[in-house]
Amino acid sequence: MDGDLTETGVMTDRLSPERLAPYVEAGGGDLNSAFELYVRNTSVSVALAATIGHVEVILRNAIHQNLTSWSTQRFAEPRWYLDSGGLLEPRQTAVIRRARQRAVQYGRYTETPGRVVAELPFGFWRFLLTGQYDTTLWRQSLFHVFPGQRQRRAIQDAVEVLHLSRNRIAHHEPMFNRPIADIQVTALTLTEWICPVSRKWVERRCSVNQVLGRRPG
Repeated sequence: MDGDLTETGVMTDRLSPERLAPYVEAGGGDLNSAFELYVRNTSVSVALAATIGHVEVILRNAIHQNLTSWSTQRFAEPRWYLDSGGLLEPRQTAVIRRARQRAVQYGRYTETPGRVVAELPFGFWRFLLTGQYDTTLWRQSLFHVFPGQRQRRAIQDAVEVLHLSRNRIAHHEPMFNRPIADIQVTALTLTEWICPVSRKWVERRCSVNQVLGRRPG
C-alpha cells in the first residue's frame, strides 16, 4: 500500500496537479479513478489521432492534386504554391516559404511538390477553406475537391473540428470530456465528401469505437 501511495504521489507531481485536475474532478476526487481516466483518455486520443491523421493526409493530397491541375491550366505552372495568380494571403505565403525551406533541409535535398505539401501544417489547409478564399480559390477550383458536399461552410466547420481536436491531442489535453464519437463521425463524413472509397478505407481502420466500448475495471 505504501508503495502505491508513493507512486501516486510521485506521478501526481510528475504529471502535475493542474493537468490531473479535470480527471480528479471527473473521478469525484478519487485519485485512483483519476489515473484510470487519464490512461483511458490516452487510449481514446491515440485512436482518434490515427483516424484524424488519415483524413488529414487524404484532405491535403486531394487539395494538392486539385490546385496542381488548376494552376497548370490557368498559369502553366503546376507548383500552385508559388502563387502565380497572387491569390494567397501573406500569412499563407509565409507558411509556404517555411515549408519549402524545411522540404529541402536548407540545401540537403531537392525540392519536390510532395515534400513541400508534406511540410504544410493542417492549419494551412483549413485556412484555404475559409471565407477568405470563397470568391477565388473555392469557386474557381476547390469546390471540385468535395463532390459530396457543395456547402463550403459545412466543409470549413468539419475541418475546424478535426484541426482543433488534433491540436488538443498533440498537446496531451483531455479528450474524455469531448464528443469523441461525434468527432469520429465528422472525420468520416469529411472523407466521404472527398471520396467514398477513402471513407470506407479509413472506417475499417478506425479503432475509436472499440476503445470507447472498453470500460475501466
